[in-house]
Amino acid sequence: MRTRISAKEVFDQLQERLGWRWITGQRGGDRQIERSEQVTRRPSLAGYLNVIHPNKVQIIGASELAWLDTLDARQRWEKLEIIMGFAPMALVITQNQACPTDLRNACEESDTPLWISPKRGHEIHSLLQYHLALELAPRVTLHGVFMEIYSIGVLITGEAGAGKSELALELISRGHRLVADDAPEFTQIAPDVLDGTCPEMLQDMLEVRGLGVMNIRQMFGDTAVKRNKYLRLIVHLVNYQNATPEAMARLTGETSAPRRVLDLDVPEFHLPVAPGRNLAVLTEAAVRLHILRVKGADPAAAFLARHAALLGQSEPT
Repeated sequence: MRTRISAKEVFDQLQERLGWRWITGQRGGDRQIERSEQVTRRPSLAGYLNVIHPNKVQIIGASELAWLDTLDARQRWEKLEIIMGFAPMALVITQNQACPTDLRNACEESDTPLWISPKRGHEIHSLLQYHLALELAPRVTLHGVFMEIYSIGVLITGEAGAGKSELALELISRGHRLVADDAPEFTQIAPDVLDGTCPEMLQDMLEVRGLGVMNIRQMFGDTAVKRNKYLRLIVHLVNYQNATPEAMARLTGETSAPRRVLDLDVPEFHLPVAPGRNLAVLTEAAVRLHILRVKGADPAAAFLARHAALLGQSEPT
């Protein structure tokens, strides 16, 4: 899990998109933002110049430069000292505006990175906020096969040898898409969103016992793989002998308590595995059932309600 990012990394990662140049303060390239600051700081990690609640990346647009110009020499230097005293990770001047000499000297003396971009302030602010939030978001790696089934992100889990990869291969042949095999990475990019991706080394690959490692993109085409997907459901493969034997499981299915992934509860189905059971069809049915339940329709609950109504009608008066 990544817990910090440096000024040099941010500059390199966004240089192509923001077209910015590093003017001075190169020795401050190792200044960092900690993931904990994403929660504790206000108002944000990146924002327009603020001398009360300073942002870690201070954006200086035309209005901010005009405000500096309204100050006399003493006040101006005091404000610059305050800004540099906050030790921002970087300052960014927008729209290729001319950099004031005193601001450049202050950055050079304090080793504060100073960047200039041709982009407008709101463009820089939006992209920086998104990028920093994504880079510093909580991450976790889970064991299983992550797929897109009926537009739903589904993680297939189970013990070694349970048949996860074989099931994934069958689902791919039925038109569904692979996101990641073996070690999908999940990032909590919002309070209720877990974004699943594949490590670069495993991209497009699926390992099946007896066949080895296969490149799904080469075998099935570009439409058989997907770069990322939000996790909405977990299907856990269990040995049929370990499945719940109670009669109620025959009606409601082998559901369990939601699985906690980072700070989010994800619905989970337990799918018994036994010879002769078509796991691909059962997994598709589990996804369809999940979609119905999300919409508020529960077939098992409806059946139980019918049964209770029938019993009420048959009771002697």
